[in-house]
This record gives sequence, C-alpha cells and structure tokens, in this order.
Amino acid sequence: MPQAQLFLTCLGDQFYTRTLQNMTLLLERLGVEIVFPPEQTCCGQPHFNNGFEREARQVARNFLRAFSRSEAPIVGPSGSCVSMVKHHYPELFPPGTVEHETAVEIASRVYEFTEYLVHVLKVTDVGAVYPHKVTYHASCHYLREMGLKTEAKTLLNAVRGLEFIPLTEEETCCGFGGAFTVTYPEVSRAMMENKVRTILASGADTVITCEPGCLMNIAGGLHKAGSSIRAMHIIDLLASK
Repeated sequence: MPQAQLFLTCLGDQFYTRTLQNMTLLLERLGVEIVFPPEQTCCGQPHFNNGFEREARQVARNFLRAFSRSEAPIVGPSGSCVSMVKHHYPELFPPGTVEHETAVEIASRVYEFTEYLVHVLKVTDVGAVYPHKVTYHASCHYLREMGLKTEAKTLLNAVRGLEFIPLTEEETCCGFGGAFTVTYPEVSRAMMENKVRTILASGADTVITCEPGCLMNIAGGLHKAGSSIRAMHIIDLLASK
C-alpha cells in the first residue's frame, strides 16, 4: 500500500478544513495510507516572498525535520506552498550543508495534489459525479512555477455529468498573490474584478481552482458581484458523488 504525508498548508488549516478532509478521503479511496506529521507549521513562503530569508530559513528547518521522518511522498492542496518547498527550500541553505541536502531530498518528493494523482498514482478518474457547467482558473504558481498545465483539466474531464467550459484568459492572474493583495490593493482589486468578469461571462455555474488563495479571492469577488456562481477547490469537486 502506498503512503503519502499530508502537507496541510496554512490557508487549508485555517479556512479550508473540509478540503483537507476531502483530500484525505480521496487518497484513502485510492488505497493510499495517510501519514500526518503533527509538527508541521507554515512553509515560510510569506517570509520568503517579503525578503525575510532568515525567518523563512527558521520555518523551513522545522518543515524539513517534520517531513524527513518518513520517506513517503509529501502531498499538498496548494501549488504555491508546494512550489516553495520544491523550488525555494534548496536556495535557502548553502550547497554542501546537511540542510541543503535534506532540502533537495525533500523537494524531490513533494507534490501538488493533482500532480500526485496523475503522475504518481497514474489516476485520472476518481469516480466523481458533478452534473454542472464548470470553468477553470489556472493559478499562477501551479501553472508557472510547478509547470502544471493539463493535470487539473484531465481530472475534470473524467468527472461524470460535468460540462467543461473554457475560461477566457484562463491563465491570467486573479490578483491575490499573497501579500500583493495588501501591498497593492488597487491593482489587486482591478485584477480580481477582471477575473470575475470573465467567469460571469463564461456561462458556468461553478469555477474551479487548485489554489486556496485564489479560491478565497475569486469567491470573495463573486460574492461582491452578487453572483450565485460557486467557487470550489478541485479537491472538493473530485470528492463529489
């Protein structure tokens, strides 16, 4: 039986606990034994993105300790957080150090959820049923840093009853960007409103993303616009029966 370590992420832990429960449910349905490192905390991305590398390094050390106790793959519901571990942890520690070697090893076995399903488990159909018109927003880190372009849509296209509607400017940023939305609120709001307009014009009744931050931003924009379109994390849709 394959094992996987759950990487909860901060937004998942604080705002999307149902999504985390569904992630666990889906993996168990697929015969994966779940390992949960209780010592895990934030991956340190907020510090890193704002230039506080010393603080990011401290948080990363805790992450490396927590997830090095098992050799199982590490699976998270956020391309953004997974990218931090995969691409930026090795940059935080000098080459030749034990910490750098540990970061490189951890980076080699951390996966975003859809990536893990499609490329590790070789699963594209999880038996989901969702009879609705669905469109898809490609999150920036998921797409650009993780290089995941087809995985989510491959899984969506296997869902029974689902009618997929391509989104105009699918790959355009929604304006969240973590601290960006606070540092540049006017720019962020304009980007979010543009994304919401494309979703409203799509004719879909549900918009899917793989990123909790984007989900929060888009859901808020749709609510502000008075729309009944539902914003969902792909994990929650895939758990539908």
